[in-house]
Amino acid sequence: MQVQISGHQIDVTPALRDYIDTKRERLARHFDHLTSLNVVLEVEKSRLAHKAEGTLSAAPGRVLHADAVEGDMYAAIDALFDKLDAQVRRHKEKLKEGRRGGEAGYGT
Repeated sequence: MQVQISGHQIDVTPALRDYIDTKRERLARHFDHLTSLNVVLEVEKSRLAHKAEGTLSAAPGRVLHADAVEGDMYAAIDALFDKLDAQVRRHKEKLKEGRRGGEAGYGT
């Protein structure tokens, strides 16, 4: 999986990169078909808030997006990856239901 980490009004330190990489591994455990991850870290000085925004590309052609705002950058990263993890699990379940050929989702 390709990972791109950038910062807006913040320097992305090696510690932040390592922390994001450990969180990324959790996503990869749930679903093998993840192709790229783009994380943008931002500090909003007017509100004294830290924002983490992530876009995850998953095969086949699905793009998942989430963001989180917290008082601490590490807490924002945790919240971001919790949201992305939930989206990945839902996406995986939808793929499984489609393969079963059942009547799920047809209002029966």
